[in-house]
Amino acid sequence: MTRRKKTRSLADKVSIRTGKRKDYRKWRRDNPGEVTPSRRYVEKKRQQRKGQAARKLERERSAPTLDLHATDPGEKPSQEDDNSKES
Repeated sequence: MTRRKKTRSLADKVSIRTGKRKDYRKWRRDNPGEVTPSRRYVEKKRQQRKGQAARKLERERSAPTLDLHATDPGEKPSQEDDNSKES
């Protein structure tokens, strides 16, 4: 792990928000209620979710249907099943 470089900078000592990235990150961390994602990001994510949902729906529609618990009309239950139920 690397050590942080010692600095003589006053950036850490300044308490006002000056527009610098470091100050903005601190402000954003301290005020989560005032921070909202950009409209461009929100729209991009909405489009991604819509596309994902459309792809999922298409996969579900194109998948073969499975007949679960299907029995053939001529097939009789095995003798073992009848014996195990009576015991």
